[in-house]
Amino acid sequence: MAEVQVGYRQLMRTNRNVRRLWAGTVVSLFGDWFNTLALYRLALELTGSELALGGVLLTKLLPLALAAPVAAALVDRLDRKHVMIGADLLRAGIVLGFLFVREAGDLWLLYTLAFAQIAVSAAFGPAKSAALPNVTKKGELLTANALLSASWSVMLALGAAAGGPAVDLFGTDAVFVFDALTYLVSAAFIAGMTIPQDRSDSAGGSILAQAWRQSAEGIGYLRANPPVFRLALAKATWTLGGGGLMLSLALIGDRLFPGAGTTGIGVLFAARGLGTGIGPIAARALFRDPDRWFPLLGVCIALSGVGYLTVGSLAWAPGLGALALVAAVVFAHATSGANWVLSTTLLQIRAEDRYRGRVFTADWLILALVESASTLTASLALEAGVPLRTVVLAFAGVQVASGVLWGLVLVPIHRRSVAQIGT
Repeated sequence: MAEVQVGYRQLMRTNRNVRRLWAGTVVSLFGDWFNTLALYRLALELTGSELALGGVLLTKLLPLALAAPVAAALVDRLDRKHVMIGADLLRAGIVLGFLFVREAGDLWLLYTLAFAQIAVSAAFGPAKSAALPNVTKKGELLTANALLSASWSVMLALGAAAGGPAVDLFGTDAVFVFDALTYLVSAAFIAGMTIPQDRSDSAGGSILAQAWRQSAEGIGYLRANPPVFRLALAKATWTLGGGGLMLSLALIGDRLFPGAGTTGIGVLFAARGLGTGIGPIAARALFRDPDRWFPLLGVCIALSGVGYLTVGSLAWAPGLGALALVAAVVFAHATSGANWVLSTTLLQIRAEDRYRGRVFTADWLILALVESASTLTASLALEAGVPLRTVVLAFAGVQVASGVLWGLVLVPIHRRSVAQIGT
């Protein structure tokens, strides 16, 4: 039965913790998208290689997987507010290191710093997701998730739209300094939060020992709770094709708008942000009953693939304007945004508080591994001379097939499983 949800305005007016979490998230995300475009531009200018650009994307994905066990220990055993503040302060220092990347021989430093930045983010993201149910009341969780997801999307749209011209006008150094400052502002907002938490009991030992032990416990929890485990696959199923498509989107922007510099990439990433902002808001308005969400996840994945099949056709079709291409990107990511917010909310509802950090860490781990494999495959294909259009259409086809298989295979299994446990 659908639960009555509070409105966005009421949530922001009455819930101080959500308001501060939202403010800190919005500020740091805006800087992050400036940072991302600056890194794309640096990689392309220093090397001109698709594989080098793919390497940037991989260094923003693999750390999530490698740091996931430590993140799980931090999120469930330590104060989640302190974890988020510490992550913000560390990231502020790390991004300033990009100022020392000056030539092709410094590419190793770019990769190392990007790796470190995302490794620290591997603790911040799950801490935020795990803390949200702790600071929301009945009827607020879906609204809060939709708000944060839509805000992520708006900041992507604004950050990409403004970040491209900013990189071209002011250079990458100014962008990196700006990103560092946004992390400090985010830490200040989160410092004012109060987050109640049911912590796991510490069993002693080093943080690494605890991390691997808790990872085993988290995997055991997912194995013992198949409905929760299936929900943790939703985002990764999208990224089977989505990883290669995100690399392709940056290259489409760079090649179709060659005179626009980084602004061309920013336009298409802004369209991505607009779509992922529309999707969560539409999902909250149209689909209020959580019992109906699981099948919708597969529909969203398949429709996102349809959107990118359209992108693959429009991007090289003569006589068609950029507006139609942008509209196709918006549609593809509106459906991916709906998949994200619905699966995230279901995970928050179904997972126990004392395991929730580990569940979201597993969610990020699976996502990062799958997206890394998808991105690497696309990078190698492009470097080997496979046309960009072929890569786009192939990975869009993978995405459509993934969504269809979700509906044909996982939905019947999930329904039987849920019926057996009476939930």
